[in-house]
Amino acid sequence: MQYEQHTSLPEPDPDSAQHSSRVAQYVRDKISAAGVCISFAEYMHHVLYAPGLGYYSAGSTKFGAAGDFVTAPEVSPVFGSVLARQCAEVLAQVDTASILEFGAGSGKLAADILRKLAELEAVPERYSILEVSADLRERQESLLRDEVPELADRVVWLDQLPEEHSGVVVANEVLDALPVERFVRRAGRVMQICVAFDGGVFTLVERDAPESLADAVVAIENDLGQSLPDGYTSDLCLASAAWVTDLASILTEGAVFLFDYGVSRRDYYAFERSDGWLRCHFRHHVHDDPLILPGIQDLTSWVDFTAAAEAAVAIGLDVLGFSTQAQFLIGGGLQQELAEFTELPIDAQLKLSGQVKLLTLPGEMGENFKCLGLGRGDIIAPTAFNSADRTMSL
Repeated sequence: MQYEQHTSLPEPDPDSAQHSSRVAQYVRDKISAAGVCISFAEYMHHVLYAPGLGYYSAGSTKFGAAGDFVTAPEVSPVFGSVLARQCAEVLAQVDTASILEFGAGSGKLAADILRKLAELEAVPERYSILEVSADLRERQESLLRDEVPELADRVVWLDQLPEEHSGVVVANEVLDALPVERFVRRAGRVMQICVAFDGGVFTLVERDAPESLADAVVAIENDLGQSLPDGYTSDLCLASAAWVTDLASILTEGAVFLFDYGVSRRDYYAFERSDGWLRCHFRHHVHDDPLILPGIQDLTSWVDFTAAAEAAVAIGLDVLGFSTQAQFLIGGGLQQELAEFTELPIDAQLKLSGQVKLLTLPGEMGENFKCLGLGRGDIIAPTAFNSADRTMSL
């Protein structure tokens, strides 16, 4: 019944629909146990990460043409090659350095980075992948053994953060997958948006926000220098600061590259953005209803990069740079990666040109995606941040 209200979306196959029904029952049980409703952040956590059921915990294809969305590494190996150049700069400055990647997706980025580092003669002894999905881990291992068999043995998988890490940390589209709270301003009060189950469907309801959420909203308003208007609705990721803090606690020396779609706080909570930044992805269709297709569609929210930077600085990290994805690629070696462009066959030129446009054009990934660079120790900022750095906008 819920699905029929969204006729523009492709119909899920029978197996996916059945799986979604199981996830829906799981969430209904959680709501029943809580009483009337659960917070939107709890709902998002369950549909994405419920053991064996959630979108990222189950075995469906997420990435590429057969999945629900495409990430930069899936678009072109150029992305990983440029990032590898920046990794090499950092690795050269750190003793006993290695790379740690969060949520490696299909494994394509790891393969591209390792391949380029081998070309640069800068492959570290160890490339660690922190992956919560057993299914994705298997897919990553298979892809790496197919694409870089001579380097695959350097890759290890982790179930939790290591006690310490020195070198490079890579997180591509990780922060956007952290559960967010949804809130609305009502007559001077902060209301928490929650999920209930009524009349056979999931619905949104409001209740007084808990102190942690209300205080966080007030802190944002104080930073903006003005109160949000009545009826203003948006998202707030309370988990992002904790995630950055945990990451900072293990980094002894090195740099962190955080890629995601997002903006600074002032843009995030601009008055014209009065419905927030939550987005849903299903079979390459983007829509705004998080209550349908539980467990088989991706839920994400754009990132408040100011919050991530503040959390990093508070725990002792330095901000090495902040740029759009286009600026990062251009400043980080895109021209070198395209040096042999004219020697390629015409069909290969057209393919590569289309890939680069998707990665860099403002109307595509180039402007919406950003990279926040963080560091600890005497680390020289990677060259990708040397031009058009937007750190002052945070």
